Amino acid sequence: MFNKKIPVFVLAALAAPLMGCEKTVSYSADVAPILNDYCAQCHTPGAEGFTNSGFNVSSYETVMKGTSLGPVVDPGSAISSTLYRVIAKQSAVEIQMPPNEDATLAQGRGKVLPDDKVDTIQLWIDQGAKDN
Repeated sequence: MFNKKIPVFVLAALAAPLMGCEKTVSYSADVAPILNDYCAQCHTPGAEGFTNSGFNVSSYETVMKGTSLGPVVDPGSAISSTLYRVIAKQSAVEIQMPPNEDATLAQGRGKVLPDDKVDTIQLWIDQGAKDN
């Protein structure tokens, strides 16, 4: 009689093609539109976020330049990147972005990035924060 149990090595072989099949995130197609929709209102020259921090989301080059204190993206490590930490609410509430709490330092009250947008930025950074 046929044994209906599937050997572990067969399951592993079937699952192997699915491992690491995450989408390659494009800065121009995926990340820039998020930054434009959620961040550009404050983080472009002349706006409050730019004036206070020096962070400008107008281009890949300005995003990678970071703030007046230095880079906010550590290519290959979202968890080490200030950009990711502030949008993922893994920082002090005073610097979380977009500001949406009474305890924030900024005057604006932006809309919170949906989880899928935060995940896209995280994946882009973890994939090396390429200009693609």
